[in-house]
Amino acid sequence: MGLEDKPYRVYRGGRVKGKVPTLPRPERERRQPGRNGRPPQQRYAGTGPTPRRRRWPRKRWLVLIPIVLVTLLVVWAVASYLAVQSGVETANKRLPRSAERALSPQKGSVLSDPTHVLLLGTDHSTTAARRGLEHTDSIQLIRTDPGRNRVSYLSIPRDLRVAIPGHGFDKVNTAYQIGGAALAIRTIRGLGLPVNHVAIVDLARFPKLIDAVGGVDIDVPRPILSKFDCPLKTNAQCASWPGWHFKKGTQHMNGRRARIYSRVRKNLLNPADTDISRSARQQQVMTALTQKMTSVSTGIRMPWIGGDLAKPLATDLSTNEFLELGWRKFRAGSGHTLYCRIGGSPSSFGYLIPEGDDVRRVLREFEGIDAPQPPPPGTLFGSGCRSGHPLLG
Repeated sequence: MGLEDKPYRVYRGGRVKGKVPTLPRPERERRQPGRNGRPPQQRYAGTGPTPRRRRWPRKRWLVLIPIVLVTLLVVWAVASYLAVQSGVETANKRLPRSAERALSPQKGSVLSDPTHVLLLGTDHSTTAARRGLEHTDSIQLIRTDPGRNRVSYLSIPRDLRVAIPGHGFDKVNTAYQIGGAALAIRTIRGLGLPVNHVAIVDLARFPKLIDAVGGVDIDVPRPILSKFDCPLKTNAQCASWPGWHFKKGTQHMNGRRARIYSRVRKNLLNPADTDISRSARQQQVMTALTQKMTSVSTGIRMPWIGGDLAKPLATDLSTNEFLELGWRKFRAGSGHTLYCRIGGSPSSFGYLIPEGDDVRRVLREFEGIDAPQPPPPGTLFGSGCRSGHPLLG
């Protein structure tokens, strides 16, 4: 081999023009072995900047909140209407067609025109001799007057002597026993008043309705102590039982206690309390119930209890008319509520006989033709009208 012949080649190094591509630093560090041949530990880069939560602008909240409230209000209104509708439709089926035919035609709507609704409280006899008979223990006529924004109640005593079509003169509650709701409607119309709608209340189911609305507030004018319908099991226990006691003043009553209060006939603390006074107490309970049914608290719970409100009823009122009647009562309030009653003197035959032209006078006050006049002082059950408070004495 010559001196110039070498077993290797000689390359001339030099820089390459331009940038020489290199590995990025993290990749380079990852590829370089650490001590003992182990991969090196990576450096802690830190938490970095905290991501900021995106907050909704205040304007969006101001737009969103009313939309949510309106949506909830619509859902509540629809649910309330459907609940009431289911109960009212069932109540419509309970009313005999003969009763509907006896009604006076309604002119306009409840919201815009005067309306007369006959309210009959019926009770079933529990005695063996009279089982199956139904009695109208409570008879009221309700009149709405949109022009005056007023609601009027007329209490008609069940012992009032009236002319029953086709049956002569008798107690007004006899009409229902003879010919049901149809004859009762025609009898009330015979007094000279129209009857556009009717609602028959089963008083035996009355306590459940009162409990459904959370009870009623009753202002008891005088203390009451009465012994009837003993709740105890044996005769010996009932003999020593003091009876039902109601203190004077405003009391909150559940359905059972309100029912007992409305049925008191004899008050051991006041001999002047008779069956005539019981009609006034029944009107008081019915009025308190209508006030509670049209209250804000009941309206809030309407989707859950709306179907229960019509369970004790048999009526021709439609769902819209039922709600319109409640709205008229709510708008009137206690300041625009008129309470009237037809009174008289008890006769030896158990009738209540009106004096002079009391019936005509009270009906004119009830219709808003004449100014209301309270009953004469000192009368047990005089005829008259008064604004704001029920007539209890």
